[in-house]
Amino acid sequence: MKISTRGRYALRLMIDIAQNSTEKPVSIKEAAKRQGISVKYLEQIISVLNNAGYVQSIRGPQGGYLLSRKPEEYTAGMVLRLTEGPLSTVACTSEDSSCERIGNCPTSILWRKLDEAVNGVVDNITLADLIKWQSGNEVNYE
Repeated sequence: MKISTRGRYALRLMIDIAQNSTEKPVSIKEAAKRQGISVKYLEQIISVLNNAGYVQSIRGPQGGYLLSRKPEEYTAGMVLRLTEGPLSTVACTSEDSSCERIGNCPTSILWRKLDEAVNGVVDNITLADLIKWQSGNEVNYE
């Protein structure tokens, strides 16, 4: 499994908004400059986040974006699934798999365990945890 720039940048954008929206909403231009990502690409990503209700848009000259909830209420898994789709390591473990060998495959247990491990990590790390890590604070995610 490889997370695309879309998923990675969506997480970075959510963190940027969480960290920089204490005084006023975060503009995409400001976030793009801080993150070193093109404005056009972040506009595409913010549209997905906004449509899903993860952020709220504030209009006007001082407008921008705010998180709809607290950073503790978003997991990395939520953001990655929104932007990447299912986080299955192989096609046969995805929910819509039509693999005919699923019940008789010698490697299916390995793939399920790998999926469980990946999902266990991303579903137990919040934006708040990522912010703490960035500031150098230790986070226990067990």
